Amino acid sequence: MHSATMVFKRPSTPHPEKTAWNVDDVEALLGLPFMELLFRAAEIHRQFFDPTKVQLSTLVSIKTGGCPEDCGYCPQSVHHDTPVEDEPMMTVDEVVEAARQAKANGAGRFCMGAAWRGPKDADLQKTLEMVREVKALGLETCATFGLLREGQAEQLKDAGLDYYNHNLDTAPDKYADIIQTREYEDRLDTLGKVRQAGLSVCCGGIVGMNETRRDRAGLIVQLANLDPQPESVPVNNLVKVVGTPLEGAGTLDWTEFVRTIAVARITMPASYVRLSAGRREMDEATQALCFLAGANSIFYGDKLLTTGNPDVTADQMLMAKLDLYAL
Repeated sequence: MHSATMVFKRPSTPHPEKTAWNVDDVEALLGLPFMELLFRAAEIHRQFFDPTKVQLSTLVSIKTGGCPEDCGYCPQSVHHDTPVEDEPMMTVDEVVEAARQAKANGAGRFCMGAAWRGPKDADLQKTLEMVREVKALGLETCATFGLLREGQAEQLKDAGLDYYNHNLDTAPDKYADIIQTREYEDRLDTLGKVRQAGLSVCCGGIVGMNETRRDRAGLIVQLANLDPQPESVPVNNLVKVVGTPLEGAGTLDWTEFVRTIAVARITMPASYVRLSAGRREMDEATQALCFLAGANSIFYGDKLLTTGNPDVTADQMLMAKLDLYAL
């Protein structure tokens, strides 16, 4: 008995080219009737990607806690009284073993995160060896180490780094409500250094931080108007951690999260849109609608830095139910 095979065909109507997005246009997209918005996003997704394929990334915290930044969502900040302790950096061998396990579980990209404002030179030297060793395993490599100084992005590139993650977090007008220890321009400056070094950009944000729909539109506009657009766009749904300033934030309605995914797909049609933090709190149906709306990447593994993530078996079962396959 042979299983049926679907022939994948792209729709004939091309995605309209748009040189720059503005907040009014993106807010109007977010306000479309829900089913119409998903239909538009799904159609655009099929013009650029095979909708049955999902890119799998595993994220590991190589240096946890003790961060001097005061990001209101983050349990790793020294400014917040949370259960997260300041821990020493992982060894190269520990990171390589985690990468081997990620690859064995089906991940294609391995992301290393560190709770720093930015890497000191001595710290960077250790991470360069990690990047080289993980790259040697045949995995794509990604790092998120905070603000970069001149020359550091080039060193990471030379070591074999493929992607650098540096999220914009939220809209420019909302930023000061979330973080006071750095400026929005600091983030854009690091993204510029990353591009200048020839690295691919992973850049997204967080929703569910008491922002308005217009704030979400403002974040998407910033991302979509980066030139070139980010190759990967992680969309995080706030995980409310006790002890952080945002522990009491209101819960974002699931439909609003799906809308955000759909509009990210429409405005950044060739980017991988990743379901990131907060996915463990989503039921399977919500995740399925996110995939329909254009999400085609997930963080894969039991933990994201310090917060939980669906376990590998649960993700494998969900992908099987939805007939989705690892890229």
